[in-house]
Amino acid sequence: MKTLLNKVILLLSLTSLLVATEVRLEVLGSGGPELDGRASSSYIVWIDNKAKALIDTGSGSMLRFEQSGAKIEDLEAVLLTHLHIDHVVDLPSYIKAGYFSKRNWVLTVIGPDENRYFPSTTEYLENLFGSNGAYRYMQDVLTPQSDSFELKGINITQDEITRYRFNSFEVDIIKVYHGIVPALAFKINVDGKSILFSGDTSNKKGMLNKLAKGVELFVADHAVPEHTGKFAKDLHMTPSVIANVAHKGAVKKLLLSHRMNRSLGKEEESLKIISNIYKGSILFAEDRMRITLE
Repeated sequence: MKTLLNKVILLLSLTSLLVATEVRLEVLGSGGPELDGRASSSYIVWIDNKAKALIDTGSGSMLRFEQSGAKIEDLEAVLLTHLHIDHVVDLPSYIKAGYFSKRNWVLTVIGPDENRYFPSTTEYLENLFGSNGAYRYMQDVLTPQSDSFELKGINITQDEITRYRFNSFEVDIIKVYHGIVPALAFKINVDGKSILFSGDTSNKKGMLNKLAKGVELFVADHAVPEHTGKFAKDLHMTPSVIANVAHKGAVKKLLLSHRMNRSLGKEEESLKIISNIYKGSILFAEDRMRITLE
């Protein structure tokens, strides 16, 4: 009887392995706000060959999205780390393209809350598509009566970790420090696999460390080299800061992205600094790069 039970357990385990969820990251934009030959910050999380999460919508990312074969009707959420131009400017293009897609259900857009310098995510959507917005001709997209689909904005207001669950994944969200800019980091979890997106931050308050533990893939914004000015260090992680987050979290793989002109050409220096602290795999992001989680 015991032998039969063991065989059943083994068979169930093998069946589970055969239908394991495939999770893949695709870099749409690996660059920054400059003219650097790259699209600006944007990523897709593919789950079982469908684009389920879109993280940031920087300039040029819409073209990369189209090249990837992704479909707007497959998206469950758009996640915005912050509202700097190079992280969100293509959002109206996605919404306009979505009008011509098969999508006819709500698309959730999660992003930061407001402060005196920046609008909240819901206000940003209103500024784009509201009755007095720049693209007011599409104002119905903010209503359930939309001719295509409704955009539902969510502002992250609390300081501790917030979790949202979607059909294919759950996302843990925490506020991070980026100077005067309200900013967020996201950790996407799928069947025990996880990807952490730092967004732009100096990690001055150590908030990334709360999400980094055991992460399979850490997508870190690498906008500045180690030896940079005080102002830049206040806004962005240096290679040693990135390395310490990855090391303390026992991250399996590190992807350096948001590669601005200040850090481009300094890959050897950055790699040396990081590898002295963090012993895992280190990659430099390129547009259209794909990484499958194991």
